[in-house]
Amino acid sequence: MTRTIDTGTDDLLAHVDGNVGVITFNRPERRNALSEGIYHGFGSALPVLAEDTDVRVVMVTGSGGAFCAGGDVKGMNEAHKAGVGRPGQPEGLEDRVAYLRHRQRAVSLALHQFAKPVVAALPGAAAGAGLSIALAADIRLAAERAILVTAFAGVGASGDFGGSWFLTQLLGPAKAKELYFTSPRLSAGEALELGMVNQVLPDVGFDQAALHWCQDLAERAPIATRLMKENINRAITCDLATALDAEAPNMIRAMSTEDHREAAAAFVEKRQPVFRGR
Repeated sequence: MTRTIDTGTDDLLAHVDGNVGVITFNRPERRNALSEGIYHGFGSALPVLAEDTDVRVVMVTGSGGAFCAGGDVKGMNEAHKAGVGRPGQPEGLEDRVAYLRHRQRAVSLALHQFAKPVVAALPGAAAGAGLSIALAADIRLAAERAILVTAFAGVGASGDFGGSWFLTQLLGPAKAKELYFTSPRLSAGEALELGMVNQVLPDVGFDQAALHWCQDLAERAPIATRLMKENINRAITCDLATALDAEAPNMIRAMSTEDHREAAAAFVEKRQPVFRGR
């Protein structure tokens, strides 16, 4: 059973399928390049999915065979030729900086800090800021045909939406610099070998396979999964003592739930546990 979430825009769609919230970039004519509508759509959809107790996993994907091409370079060129600013964006330097900071936090930071697991499902190309947003997810699933490219070097830009931070965490600074400076087009297989994606799935039936993967994840204990994400996100920037001190209360919380008691009983009874998020 599915139900639609009103994002306030056609550029970004959202619905709930069982225990999975699905967010879809929906500008196929521009390879799902970013837009004001997309930014506002995330601002509308994420709080709803966060509050929905039926939603245990969020999947972000794209329509029309692409994930997200990042910035709308065609739109940028049109604005440059016309000698005008881009619609909906401020013109002053400081105002533009504040605008970008706000948009980055509303998308990349919001996905990284989202209390439930976020899975980016890449049916095709993820480029520039689109790749950065994919990297903000906890897990990345890619179709065999998917291409991943930092892209910024090719358009004379330095990068945004956190890609430099996420790539450095995943691959280390030397490899992150190489990918930013030279901007190679990575196949899904190459990205898998580097550790940029977690799994590569067949092109045929990719959408359903990715959704099924998310549904399987949603069947796991949601409170424990939320606390795992919290622990691992913290571990990126804290020392061991801080990590240990924070793991302890989370462990006690998780083992005080009905889900833990159900899992223990299911283990003894040799059956699959049924988690209810309590």
